[in-house]
Amino acid sequence: MFIGGKMRIAVIGSGYVGLVSAACFAEIGHKVISVDNDADKIAHLERGEVPIHEQHLPELIKRHHRKRLHFSTVIADAVRASEAIFITVGTPPSETGEADLSFVEAVASQIASAIDGRKVIIEKSTVPVRTCESLRKTLLLNGAPPDSFFVASNPEFLREGTAVLDFLYPDRIVAGVDDAFSSSLLQKIYAPLTSGSYYCGKNAVAGPDGCALKARLILTNAKSAELIKHASNAFLAMKISFINAVANISEAVGADVTEVCAGVGSDQRVGPRFLNPGIGYGGSCFPKDVRAFHTVATQCGCDFSLLTEVMKINEEQRRRFLQKVRSAVWTLRGKKLAVLGLAFKGGTDDVRESPAIAIIEALTKEGARIIAYDPVAMAKAKGQLAASQVTFASDPYEAATDCDALLILTEWKEFAELDLPRIRGLLKFPIIVDGRNLYEPNRVADAGLVYYSIGRAVAVPLAISSAVRVHPESPLDLVAAMAIRRQAVTAA
Repeated sequence: MFIGGKMRIAVIGSGYVGLVSAACFAEIGHKVISVDNDADKIAHLERGEVPIHEQHLPELIKRHHRKRLHFSTVIADAVRASEAIFITVGTPPSETGEADLSFVEAVASQIASAIDGRKVIIEKSTVPVRTCESLRKTLLLNGAPPDSFFVASNPEFLREGTAVLDFLYPDRIVAGVDDAFSSSLLQKIYAPLTSGSYYCGKNAVAGPDGCALKARLILTNAKSAELIKHASNAFLAMKISFINAVANISEAVGADVTEVCAGVGSDQRVGPRFLNPGIGYGGSCFPKDVRAFHTVATQCGCDFSLLTEVMKINEEQRRRFLQKVRSAVWTLRGKKLAVLGLAFKGGTDDVRESPAIAIIEALTKEGARIIAYDPVAMAKAKGQLAASQVTFASDPYEAATDCDALLILTEWKEFAELDLPRIRGLLKFPIIVDGRNLYEPNRVADAGLVYYSIGRAVAVPLAISSAVRVHPESPLDLVAAMAIRRQAVTAA
């Protein structure tokens, strides 16, 4: 038995956060009911079919299903059976940039009608500050007795692709509580992690190298916890936009942004994480949360124009990448381009607000034809991309065959391990435009490919195969073509 004992928990919402949380709560010893109003999704889960790509999640669901983990479509039953009710429903952006809390409100009204004893309602979705106050009012307005519930905030800090490990081996657990009862309950729920007892179990999921074997719990009031989540995501988005702006300067002056990142990131006050220049941030969190946090600041009368610049740089980074593609292949109309990567980042099948999707849509709008490949995200991407302009390949090499250039848009590990000479032989023209800086430029050039990346000079081979045709409609830009000729003469 883990320290803290078994708690009875309901997790309402079985999306990325809810499903991972439910499985992990079961993993650390609690009895969990995962609830969703999507009957089809629950039916799939009951059959052991996991609807999202997430490392370790299928194993945890298989291990605990019908033992400590159950699935349901009925909120009322789950509420009555539980001591703690976590709300993990979506909070999508509205047209004004504010978080749409209608799903949270709808769930709260259903919880209120089912409360039959003292419960703690815990907001785990990413929400603006003061949401716990509104949640408390909604529960009262819908008939919940004032002495029957408490409200707390427990924001999630899960990264898609590593969410299970992030839950079980967290940097910190934040519990925003305004009363002693909620504080005690949340401490009991997370006791297997904060005491370290979970990590001593023989079946514990192995953690990352060097991780602490006792999780840190930070107790705050509810408003502080809500702000911590938005401030954390906004800061990380700012770090990404900052290094992308530095990459653009590096490229303009002839510096190498990889070397700049190494120098800046070695400062412990800065650190190397998120200093990865590319095509900008995306996904279901950063874009939404930065907009929502900016809206909160505006409503509070605070000028947080720094966030405006963060969003502006992120959008500009996609436009700059498109211009890089144009420089590489000249005009886009009629070009056939291989695209590797559709998910907003490696390790997930999530294509929500994916920079890759946005770039593909821009390319097709200018008349390019796309042959795309992603290890896990193609099924979800098909619903967003026009079938007449985008076709899908079975692997990177099929995608590259007879294309005018190859674009790398997602940082999947397998894309960093391509057989470059083989890619060179398959492409119509030897061009790679890498939006994720997966390669050392000279390595690509040595394989006979012209290599465009972010924040670094174009790398060109010393000599180029006679199969490459340089003519007035060449896909190689004039600068690259002249450089190849000049270097070939020098080498001879």
